Amino acid sequence: MIDHFGIQCDDLAAASAWYDAFFAPLGYGRVMDFGVAVGYGPPEHPSFWLGAATDPGGRQSHIAFTAPNRDVVDEVHRVAVGLGLEILHEPRVWPEYHPHYYGVFVRDPDGNNVEAVCHRPPAD
Repeated sequence: MIDHFGIQCDDLAAASAWYDAFFAPLGYGRVMDFGVAVGYGPPEHPSFWLGAATDPGGRQSHIAFTAPNRDVVDEVHRVAVGLGLEILHEPRVWPEYHPHYYGVFVRDPDGNNVEAVCHRPPAD
């Protein structure tokens, strides 16, 4: 159900250094680093993310839910539009994550960044 999640921090460098040390005994480390976001986990799938705070005084969270295929990601988008939710990013491929990463990002009623993601290639 849960694909990955992320939290925001005021000082990404300090938080990253802390999590680098914290995760080392657990066998986890940085898998991706985009400068404004750092992903941790096993090499094949970062499942915990730190991001630079984008909402001073607030702490939105990011949570991504696994979709079985791209059609379901598109349906989540249609439902979100029907509910009047803010669409942060329309459904699309995110090649900077990996070639088959297909996701939609929406804002829930409490301001959290919620994503539906499929890691599979498009159906033929």
